[in-house]
Amino acid sequence: MNIKVLGPGCAKCQQTEKIVREAVAEAGIEAQVEKVTDTMEIAGFGVFGTPAVVVNGEVKSVGKIPKKQDVKAWISSKG
Repeated sequence: MNIKVLGPGCAKCQQTEKIVREAVAEAGIEAQVEKVTDTMEIAGFGVFGTPAVVVNGEVKSVGKIPKKQDVKAWISSKG
């Protein structure tokens, strides 16, 4: 599983990355969490608001800090 946290490094982006890492640890799932700060790479996902979360290439959240239970639902679903 690959999870990307998209954002320039602002406080909201840092909080989002922290929540994602905690959710992965608590769910006990093998996942690579990557922080993406390059604006061109972020735009390549069609995302123009940050923070954003991408799970296995699918954009799950844009422009807000996700709730930990939402992140757990995204990473535990087999969809």
